[in-house]
Amino acid sequence: MVRTKDPAVRAMLIDRAARMLRERQPVTLRTVVAGTGVSTMAVYTYFGGMDGLWKAMRQEGFTRLAARLTTVRTTADPVRDLAALGAAYLSNALACPDLYRVMFDDGFDLEDLPAADETLHTLVRAVERARAQGRFRDDVDPLELATQSWMIGHGLASLVVTGPLPRQTLAHGVPMLTALFTSAGDDQPTCRRSVGRGWRIK
Repeated sequence: MVRTKDPAVRAMLIDRAARMLRERQPVTLRTVVAGTGVSTMAVYTYFGGMDGLWKAMRQEGFTRLAARLTTVRTTADPVRDLAALGAAYLSNALACPDLYRVMFDDGFDLEDLPAADETLHTLVRAVERARAQGRFRDDVDPLELATQSWMIGHGLASLVVTGPLPRQTLAHGVPMLTALFTSAGDDQPTCRRSVGRGWRIK
């Protein structure tokens, strides 16, 4: 009889391994299951071995980010939506700091690269909407602007979630995004209002 895999065990092993990395503990087949109540066979059952666990850790970070981005509702104001997506990015990093540290470590492969890329393309579509509505200039490259917006969020997350700066630093996202979107053609006062409405980090 084949036993059904328990998603809770898989998630537990991923979270445990990510936490061990943050704490700079050695992550081995034996240490990752020590004290968990599961055997080393669980790593093979759920991941096919340690290499699979590394891939799953990194992918899980993007999976949780994608889930967080889906909670951002689409409104008639695409610039507000862009800021809200950035805030959701930061909220996810704050909620999952251990996995956030692993997500962008290209020393580990991803299980599903297109799924990870889709998180960025969520921002690309918002930029396209803003351009179509005349908020951004026609010559703005949606992928380039989305990437620049992502870089602002990533920089803040790296400094606050995994770095030395206090959470209050995240408020700098409003003037930084306003400056970026204004450079893309948006009206400064209108842009500031839109970004302020969207930048709600939970």
